[in-house]
Amino acid sequence: MEQFTMVYRLWTMDNQLTISLNQIGRRFNRDWIFKGIDYTFTTGESYAVLGPNGSGKSTLLQILNGSLGPSTGKIEFALDGLALEVEKVFNYLSLAAPYLELIEEFSLEEMIDFHFKFKNYQAGITKENLIELLSLPGSKAKLIKYFSSGMKQRLKLALAFCSDTPMLMLDEPTSNLDNQGVDWYLNLVERFSAGRLTIVCSNQEHEYSFCKHRLSISDYK
Repeated sequence: MEQFTMVYRLWTMDNQLTISLNQIGRRFNRDWIFKGIDYTFTTGESYAVLGPNGSGKSTLLQILNGSLGPSTGKIEFALDGLALEVEKVFNYLSLAAPYLELIEEFSLEEMIDFHFKFKNYQAGITKENLIELLSLPGSKAKLIKYFSSGMKQRLKLALAFCSDTPMLMLDEPTSNLDNQGVDWYLNLVERFSAGRLTIVCSNQEHEYSFCKHRLSISDYK
């Protein structure tokens, strides 16, 4: 736990994290998903990665979070002007995505405790606050496998937003959410995205309307 406290102190000093893409491309077998992307993502800004289903948004996000390497080109991560090794990037980001699995055999309380062994809470947030945010005060002992798809999505989002990291990455954030859930998501954006490097992969405007910058995958085919 001491290791992650050190990470927290490191990034909060100046809070400047950048991701620089230089002619990034990714292919599957012989087919290029995208190529020739030159772009820089910076702390304090919000970005929407746009494109239809199957266009490569999620693939690009995986490259940006260091879990997938590009087929060509170069990606560089920097923290306060110093190079950040790709193997350490996960310490500085929170991710919510449809392909990100929750541990179904855990209870709600166990899932939260497990997640925050690796991340710090946002200032002023506790486990009890997070459960209250989910409107699930009576479900602490309920197993995740008995949650609806909408509640699982809310939990993924709450864990990501309430983690004290300089990067926030969201892939199709309102999937499985109803209109009330969409409003709840937008409230999280308002409360917890300020000052972070926020990237949203989406083709639904209500998910990314707050983003200041737009990158269309279709421009790099």
